[in-house]
Amino acid sequence: MMKPIRTLLAPTDLSALARHAVARAALLAAELNARLSLQHVVNAGALDALRHLLDADTIGMQQKLLDGVRGEVEALATEMKSRHGVNPELCLAVGSVLGEIVGHADALDADLLVMGARGAGFMRELLIGSTTERVLRKTARPLLVVKQIAHEPYRRVLVPVDFSPRALEALLFAQQVAPQAELVLLHAFEVPFEGKLRYAGVEEHALSSLRVNARREAVAQMNDLVARAGIDENLVRRLVVHGEATTQVLEQEQEQDCDLIVIGKRGHGLFGELLLGSVTKHILARSAADVLVCDRKAD
Repeated sequence: MMKPIRTLLAPTDLSALARHAVARAALLAAELNARLSLQHVVNAGALDALRHLLDADTIGMQQKLLDGVRGEVEALATEMKSRHGVNPELCLAVGSVLGEIVGHADALDADLLVMGARGAGFMRELLIGSTTERVLRKTARPLLVVKQIAHEPYRRVLVPVDFSPRALEALLFAQQVAPQAELVLLHAFEVPFEGKLRYAGVEEHALSSLRVNARREAVAQMNDLVARAGIDENLVRRLVVHGEATTQVLEQEQEQDCDLIVIGKRGHGLFGELLLGSVTKHILARSAADVLVCDRKAD
């Protein structure tokens, strides 16, 4: 069985998008009856730079800064209690932002980290803030990247699956995070060497037959996955589509009106290699929905 979600950690830099992430974390904590820790890290390097600029009263200026930050964090916690009925624990630290977040997550044994996406512009890869991306690469804990304002619990969750053991874990975790949501399972397939076979003169009806066989096998595997997960059939929709994985995930996110995508860090075979790198990266950068990157094993 998969360990239930008991503890959430929401690191925040107190920016607008980070506040959206805290709101989502509070909403989840209320829905799941889980503990919520609200963390803010004052960058030690920036603090050292401030000290260098000050001629005198370094301690007094630093204390005013820390008092002001604590006041903001406490006000945010009070707002979350008023809006969602949760009372977050507060953690204010000075140090390396990445080290403090990962260390606090380990100290809490956090079941889920919740952080905001930030940035914009022509290069969509900049959509994910550097701290969020660095935490994602550093930790093996599930991390929810929040892009949308949290008005309500998740309604429809897109779960791309490749039928590896990780696919079952991601599906089970998706059900925990969004217990009342409809789950849209998506498998995108391509016939191996399809382009080369076409170039070599293989007729289209033969390629079509290969696609039919690949689809039939994928449908059987998806049915088996749902059965092993033990999910209510009324909460599951299955999609098996032909095409490149990233493109299909982003298209189906829009077509199915999904507000969350749950994807694993690792997969199986070629798809798995892409999942860890470019597929996850592109989905994080280009999706409109929140993205949960799940890398947790069942107990």
